[in-house]
Amino acid sequence: MTPTLVLVAHGTRNPRGVEMIAALADSVSAQIGTTRVAFVDVLGPSPAEVLRDTAESAVVVPAFLASGYHVHTDVPREIADSAHPSVAVTRALGPDPVLAEVVVDRLRDAGWQAGDCIVLAAAGSSDARALEEHRRAAAMLADVARVPVRIGYVATSTPTVSDAVSALREAGHPRVFVASYLLARGLFHTRLADAGADGVGDPLGVHPAIVDLVVARYREGVRSLGESSGVATEEWSPARRR
Repeated sequence: MTPTLVLVAHGTRNPRGVEMIAALADSVSAQIGTTRVAFVDVLGPSPAEVLRDTAESAVVVPAFLASGYHVHTDVPREIADSAHPSVAVTRALGPDPVLAEVVVDRLRDAGWQAGDCIVLAAAGSSDARALEEHRRAAAMLADVARVPVRIGYVATSTPTVSDAVSALREAGHPRVFVASYLLARGLFHTRLADAGADGVGDPLGVHPAIVDLVVARYREGVRSLGESSGVATEEWSPARRR
């Protein structure tokens, strides 16, 4: 039996954000089969609850753009709590060059033009590993957009998005755009409207390239389970946690 994909997201009280994650799961399901959604915060079901209700092998794909506390701590704990015997955990979605391409698409839709300055707006984290991955994401975006990219944080870390925009204004840059390095709409994305930029790109959302990236992560997980003819041949163990 083909493993179930469990797409694990943060969670938000914004209905549009919840609908976006559901739509992403539906688009992925059209390519690979059963896809279920779980959340690590704000709302349920939790990954442990979904896994307890999953009889077949499962591939957990963390729908996060950097590997901070939720990826390194919450997801492994939830899997352990589920006591599911056959689970593989993939890498988070980001950083990845695919995301940089999608961010540029969103910026163009917001009016960005070649040469305009960019602030990459990330959620922020207290985890140094996540902050390093944000820097890698900014470098990938700079390569695609062919302009320097500054990082601004919506919460937790510094500089803030507003401060990053102001610094570029003070340096004499006439047009500054904010790239939303967020997967779905929610409180964090709403705050970006007050950053003082000339435009704000939409969150990554249900872009065809994002769907393909989730599918690629899932297939990595299937390979790690040792799939052969749709049957799992290797059980999950704590060593599989990432």
